[in-house]
Amino acid sequence: MALETARVPTANGARYLQQLCKHWSHKLDVQLSENEGIVRFPAAVATMKADPEALTVSVEAQDDETLQRMKGVVASHLDRFAFKEAPLPFEWSKG
Repeated sequence: MALETARVPTANGARYLQQLCKHWSHKLDVQLSENEGIVRFPAAVATMKADPEALTVSVEAQDDETLQRMKGVVASHLDRFAFKEAPLPFEWSKG
């Protein structure tokens, strides 16, 4: 499994993860609480946790190619909901 995580500075992380999880809940398996969301894609899992200063996003996939693609999907969708702040500064790191 391949895993990368980014801590994205934003005061609106909880709102963005709520919007994104609700958006994807129509077609995907989503678990959502006030400050945490998990989205299960067919080939990957995205986990998001918000605190007052940032949104931490982790993406896990079976291989690196899928991981890179899904990081792009998650980041581009978050940027759509964060249009006032976009593009959000994703600095991905392994692990």
